[in-house]
Amino acid sequence: MKKAAIIGMGVISPIHIAAIQGNPQITLAAVCDTEESKRSDAPSGVPFYTDYKAMITEVQPDVVHICLPHYLHVPVSEAAAEMGVHVFCEKPVALNAKEGREFVEFEASHPDIHMGICLQNRLNESVEMLKSLIDGGEYGAVTGIRGTVPWYREKGYYEVQPWRGRWDTAGGGCMINQSVHTLDLLYHLGGEIRELKAVTAQLLDYGIEVEDTAAARLTFASGAQGVFLATIAGYKNESVQISVQMEKADFLIMDNTLYRIGPDGTKEKLCEDAMLPGTKFYYGASHKKMIDSFYDALEKNSQDYLHIRDALMSIRLIDAIQESGRSGKIVTL
Repeated sequence: MKKAAIIGMGVISPIHIAAIQGNPQITLAAVCDTEESKRSDAPSGVPFYTDYKAMITEVQPDVVHICLPHYLHVPVSEAAAEMGVHVFCEKPVALNAKEGREFVEFEASHPDIHMGICLQNRLNESVEMLKSLIDGGEYGAVTGIRGTVPWYREKGYYEVQPWRGRWDTAGGGCMINQSVHTLDLLYHLGGEIRELKAVTAQLLDYGIEVEDTAAARLTFASGAQGVFLATIAGYKNESVQISVQMEKADFLIMDNTLYRIGPDGTKEKLCEDAMLPGTKFYYGASHKKMIDSFYDALEKNSQDYLHIRDALMSIRLIDAIQESGRSGKIVTL
């Protein structure tokens, strides 16, 4: 039986709480938030702390789940690891590539500490099947890939949590907040990205520092071409789409379902993601799968989980898109 604790009782913490409480091999030993008002959000009978170091010292959990604003992911993860506790950190892995590389170096210097990152969409059933089809080679090589995130966030989204609109606390806008999973899947499915050219913009008059819209043309090391489009300036949250063209077939993930596209444009349903009742439609149910797999790796003392180093490319891509958007030039990765 492993003891878990949560640091940060924001909007994502209920997903972690449900996953922990749904696993009979894990006990939720404590939760923590600097805001005393969050005490009422703690599950019944679970101790609440406002100081995470005091919580770790007193409760001695096996794992802490980092569910904090972006700028606290690395320092709190490292502090917990230095106290001998395993870490399961929400996305993004860091504010930028420089901080991400330092985090990877920290991970390497603490080989006895498991440090996992929650890019759970890799474990969606649709993504797992598509990855298997790509790796199996039956349909040939990937020749093109597209990822789109057409969402909407009202101005109040930034007003209620001002850190979301600042470079120094969020690290970016629609890419690092809403689209990091999609960027992660583009290279997870398409392979190494060689270079890109991009534009970034603010289409909304929200008075924030960071981008609300981004577009990029990607060139993969394999020669495949890719397109990434993301915005929170839409009129509602629509389905994320990932389209993959292979030499012998086309595939599309839309509405949490994987389709094979026929020559005449007809869609053949191959599989559908499991969904978590009562949550946002785009969350899916793979938080639980990834959390369960992390604890399984702990139990077996294996390295079979998503490491900090595995998430570095998603932040490198965001940095490169920002750089290209500022310069108007091609950026080599």
